[in-house]
Amino acid sequence: MKISEEYPELLTADGFDEAILGVVQRMGIQAICYDENKVIEILMDRDEMTYEEAVEYFDFNIAGAWVGDSTPFFLQRMEL
Repeated sequence: MKISEEYPELLTADGFDEAILGVVQRMGIQAICYDENKVIEILMDRDEMTYEEAVEYFDFNIAGAWVGDSTPFFLQRMEL
């Protein structure tokens, strides 16, 4: 089952289902959480962007978009 079917009220980032990690919650509000690195990989593969182009596009057009309380989260995984 797709997460958008299980949580139809939550906003999704179109075209990035492969990057979904799960659903997060803050102060009783739920939102879908995406893997930032996977989103950038998808932009590079699907849209034939360089790494730099994909990061710039992601920062400005995806992570920088606020569409209300259920705006998706983007997790930046870090090596520890």
